[in-house]
Formats: sequence, C-alpha cells, structure tokens
Amino acid sequence: MTAASTLVDTDPSPSLDDLFSDIKPALSHRQAVIESARCYYCYDAPCVKACPSDIDIPSFIASIHHEDVNGAAETIYEQNIMGGSCARVCPTEILCEQACVRNKEEECAPVLIGLLQRHATDNAVFPDHPIGRASSTGKKVAVVGAGPAGLSCAHRLAVLGNEVDVFEAQSKAGGLNEYGIAKYKLTNQFAQKEVDFILGVGGITIHYNKALGKEIHLTDLTERYDSVFLGIGLQDTRELGLANESSIGVLNAVDFIKELRQANDIDQLDVPRTSAVVIGAGNTAIDIACQLKRLGTEEVTLVYRRGEADMSATDHEQHIAKEHQVRIKTWARPVEIRADANNHVSAVRFAKTRIDNGKLMDTGEFFEVACEAVYKAVGQSLAYPADETQLPDIGGGKISTMDNFKTTISKVFAGGDCTGVGQDLTVEAVQQGKLAAMAIHNYLTGSEGN
Repeated sequence: MTAASTLVDTDPSPSLDDLFSDIKPALSHRQAVIESARCYYCYDAPCVKACPSDIDIPSFIASIHHEDVNGAAETIYEQNIMGGSCARVCPTEILCEQACVRNKEEECAPVLIGLLQRHATDNAVFPDHPIGRASSTGKKVAVVGAGPAGLSCAHRLAVLGNEVDVFEAQSKAGGLNEYGIAKYKLTNQFAQKEVDFILGVGGITIHYNKALGKEIHLTDLTERYDSVFLGIGLQDTRELGLANESSIGVLNAVDFIKELRQANDIDQLDVPRTSAVVIGAGNTAIDIACQLKRLGTEEVTLVYRRGEADMSATDHEQHIAKEHQVRIKTWARPVEIRADANNHVSAVRFAKTRIDNGKLMDTGEFFEVACEAVYKAVGQSLAYPADETQLPDIGGGKISTMDNFKTTISKVFAGGDCTGVGQDLTVEAVQQGKLAAMAIHNYLTGSEGN
C-alpha cells in the first residue's frame, strides 16, 4: 500500500516474531514417541499412496518409535529433500492423514504424520549431508528458478553426479517458501536454513538476480549447458477486470505477503487499521486474511463467488481463517471497486450469486463492503518474458510438457507450478523437480527407457 494508507496504531509496536509465532508448534520428544506408537505400520500403506513424494511413511514413523531420529530423517530425505518445509506447509489433512486407517477407528483421528515428519527433520543431526553424491558424470545442467521444483531438481541432479548452476530472479532462494507462504507457517528463517541444507550436498551453485528474459536467455542456456530445467513458477496475479482496479489500496495478495515475509519490523508495513476485503478462495486468500488480522486489522472480509464447499482452500485452512475471526462471505462476486476523491479505495460492490442449472448466475441483489484496502487473491498466471526468442509451447496458460517432463524444445525440461501437472502444491513441485532430475540424468547418460 502507499503512504495514504493508515498504519495500525500500536505503541510500542509488537515484533513480527511475536505476531507470527508457529501456527502448529512442534511435538516434544515424548509426544513424538507416543504419537508414533499409534501407527499400525501398514503393509501397502494407504498413506504412502496418498503422499505425492512417495515417502515411506510407516518406515520413518517406526524409526521415531525406536528413537532413531536420524534414520527417520534419512528415509524422508531419500524421497523429499524438502521434507522439513513440506511437513509445515503440506495439506496433510487431505493427503496422507486423510488416508490414514486410524480415521476408520472409533477415535476417528489419524496419526499426526506431518508433525512426526517435522519432528524427524527438525531434530536429526548429521556430520555430513545425509545423501552422498555419485561419481561425476562430467555433465552440467542449468536450472532456472530456485523454488521448490528447482531446488529439488538441482539437488537430485547433484546427487546423481552432475554439476548444476541455478539461476534465480530474486535475491534469495526458496521461491514461495521464502516469499509466498504465510509467515506463521514457516518461521525463524526456516526457508533459508533449508536452502543451506540442500546446498550442503555440493555441486550446486546459485546465481542470484538472474531473471529469464533479462540477465539470462534460454537460447544461450541451451548452448552452454547439456540440459536446462525450467522451474520458474507463476509470477503474475490475475486481474479482476473492474473499474478503479488501479486505485490506491488495491493490491495483489502475493505482493503483500512477500513484503511481510521480508520485513524486519511491523513499522515497515502499511496495514489497514479498520477494514480490508480479500477476494479469492484459495490458500493465498486465507493466508493474507489471517495475517492481516494478526497485524491488527479490525475487520477482514474474505469474499468468494461460490459456496464454502467449492473453495480451493481446504477445510483446515478455512477453519484457521475462522479462528482468526476472518469473516467469510460466499455467493458474491465483485462488480465494482469504489474510490474516493483521492483515488483511494473506499468500498467494493458485490453482486449476490446462485447456481441455476449448473451455471453461476447473479440474483439481481447487490451489497457493498466498505474498506481501506482490497487484496486480490484470485490465482496466479505464468509471466513468460516477451523478449525470449525461444520458448516451449504453452497450453492452458502453462508450459506444456510431455513424458518425463520434456518440453517442446530439445534439452529443455520443466516442472512445478509453471506446468499444468498437479495441483500447484509445494510437495508436488518437489516431486516433479526430483522426477525431472532423474529424467534429465537418464537423457544425459543415454539410459532413457532403461
């Protein structure tokens, strides 16, 4: 927001660490041992089938039960080198924990797989990196983007004996983990600690402030490297297409979250004092709404054009919003942004909606919500550099990939949110990066199809 916005009146200002303490505190050693005993260690375990990164969940939980935390962490890292962050941000409630057979018991309570995974990765201590590198292949790969997909790809490529140069547009690595996740989910600089851990394998060099289409170009990379992996994520926020959308106080939610995550002090942030409107229904909408409440905004209204059952945010995330006293208003779509004489947003006008013969329709009724700020969280899109002369084919607004994450350009692979594969979950990006690395390695060593 601009200087025209009203700052929250707090004297003295609370620290951001105080405002954004961990939303899911870690288990104690005793709690972890007790919780691990609840696991049935199922053969052909349904939780493993539900895990996008193929972690052997019963095995690592058994290791915790036998107080072998290092062994548990090694099992996790074999499949997911970003198991620490995934334990914090992964929607386990709709994946492994939903599949847990304990849900069918009288207690109807799954084993707390996510918290057990965090316990293992937080408490393991290794003298060296837990996954060793293979002998050198003599091959060198360029990875564009140091988010979950790019870091996972780079790590697995390095483990397989390749040298990797990672090109990152920002000044820090981590992607959404560093810039786009709610501050109460990844606390205490965890994203950067995980980056340092990944780089500990060796063979990976990150080049910062190198954006595709500006400092680096795909044509040059394909000439200089044996292969290229694109893990560039989604950079643009979709527009609402409304009048006065450029008014002061109308912001992209991801931009504010990025600003918040990089801030050292609350006084660096412009925060609406009395009211804000969040438009959207995904996890980003929930994240921005809850963080505004923690920052002191008195009333935050999250508005979605359909019902709660259609929201892409999980029931767990919706519950978090309600715990933060976020007002969730469904069956309403924005039709106009109102601005005052100073071109500062003053309200949003909504049309009430309903479903008629399977189609979303307006009811003819309208209402307004007064606000000091509007945060757009209606999804992100691929922002591909216009001055790139060599581009992979795009389908559905994302990079098209064939088998083994190949794009339509020779030597170029892609994975993560920038492709149309999966549901844009962090854990899926990590898995795609890992699988793409294996495909690239097979391509480079001539072992494709073996």
